[in-house]
Amino acid sequence: MNKLKLATIIGLSFTLIGCFESRKNTEQLCKANPALRCELLNVDDGQCRLPRTDLIWHRFDLIKTPSDENKIKEYHILADYEKCLTLAAQIQPLTQTERKSKRFTTVVHVNEEQERIVAELKQSTTPQALYFLWSQEGDETARRSFLQLEGTPALETAEMQYALATFYTSRDAIKTIQLLHRSLELSNGKNTNVEVIKSLASLNLQQNRKELAYIWTQVAQAFDVKTAAKKNNVLLYGFTEDKYQQLDDIAEQVHDAIKDGKYQASIIRKTW
Repeated sequence: MNKLKLATIIGLSFTLIGCFESRKNTEQLCKANPALRCELLNVDDGQCRLPRTDLIWHRFDLIKTPSDENKIKEYHILADYEKCLTLAAQIQPLTQTERKSKRFTTVVHVNEEQERIVAELKQSTTPQALYFLWSQEGDETARRSFLQLEGTPALETAEMQYALATFYTSRDAIKTIQLLHRSLELSNGKNTNVEVIKSLASLNLQQNRKELAYIWTQVAQAFDVKTAAKKNNVLLYGFTEDKYQQLDDIAEQVHDAIKDGKYQASIIRKTW
């Protein structure tokens, strides 16, 4: 084994050990930071350990870096924890009344925390807060305020272009596709939103742009998204073998560009 490979493995091992150690030290984190309110999260319960640990450490991150984006993330982690607690309460024997009572109390706390986050976000005018209130809470005022930001730098991020695209999905397919392309152009190659890619495949198929639909389906597959079996391609697309090869080559270029954070919509136009 060469030195570079060995150094990489050792470095990865230390990274993983550090990650595991940080999670094992959750109890210490709680003791050192009363503001995390760990005592309200039923920390002695063996069930739902993962979402509870994620919540505690995210709260710690939120204290260090308060932002609407982190508040929204906390809201979703709370939702995951609530689902787990509810399921855990159902599968436990009814005789364990004390444990069930603690879980119920924790669920009440989780719901109160979600209400707190929504109330705080209602005081904000960031596009992230406005989109959350519209998409999660059905707040029409927030929707109007969000849409008024269209065309401004406030929405010139990968996340917000995708958010804007969700509004136009049932209204203007061509504009939706343009926004999805823009979302990919603004991506940095990390944490690629595969929903953008899946939507491009679906919308292009709806528009009877079969070549483009196939390309985006192959790109989605490269990002480990389950797609139709290869044998179904003949029924769905009906291309020749040469055409499939041509489109596969384009899909590979598109995938590589997205992974490298260098995607431009012109890539498809240039190679098409």
